[in-house]
Amino acid sequence: MKDLNSNQLKIIAVFAMIFDHILWVINPGYNNGVLYLILHIIGRIVAPIFCYFIAEGAYYTKNRNKYLARLLIFAIISHFAYCFAFGINIIPFSNGTIFNQTSIMWSLALGLIGIMINDSKINNKLKILIIICLCIIAFPSDWSSVAVMIIIYDYAYRNDFKKQMAIQTMFSGIYAIVYCIFIDFSYGLLQMGTVLSIPLLKRYNGQRGNWKGMKYFFYLIYPIHLILCGLIRVYLHGNISAMIG
Repeated sequence: MKDLNSNQLKIIAVFAMIFDHILWVINPGYNNGVLYLILHIIGRIVAPIFCYFIAEGAYYTKNRNKYLARLLIFAIISHFAYCFAFGINIIPFSNGTIFNQTSIMWSLALGLIGIMINDSKINNKLKILIIICLCIIAFPSDWSSVAVMIIIYDYAYRNDFKKQMAIQTMFSGIYAIVYCIFIDFSYGLLQMGTVLSIPLLKRYNGQRGNWKGMKYFFYLIYPIHLILCGLIRVYLHGNISAMIG
């Protein structure tokens, strides 16, 4: 049944994101209690839905350059809000780690650039080289270079849902392996909760929805909710880090 439009799916993702981020700041660190792991699964649907609709936006937008400019500005603003939310130094790599140095918005913007490069008329070898560079640049952000690749393939196979989801699951698996090895094993396995986004995306009916203000709502709610998360973190725990980064 295809009964969900893009606005409805984005709202679902936004509420799941807010819930997951508040959980991080209420209970900082990688708590391996079963309850926390189960609750964090809810947030795993967020990145795949965001990635999917960046690809959809690239297809439907009348001006990709303006779309990219909005995402890049949004990524810069969100960097400071993200760092405040989770107690991460705003200067990347200053704390000795390469993970979670900025928000997923950086990866989303780079994913859009990847689509634009893929659609360009430049030499295929140069395309591959540039996309590899985009993945390297995206690596330190939330959802890393995996988000870039999911976006590129969501766009490339936008008429083949099974391929989109198979590739999404494959890259989620790569992300989970890296997470298991370098950050936390239990939370690495948790990343495979992205498969829960598949039945939701399968219900997408290809329509935007009546509310045209959704994109502006998202541009506002993302940094605002992160600032609120930061205030909760500081109030409950002081200036501590809520996650690796």
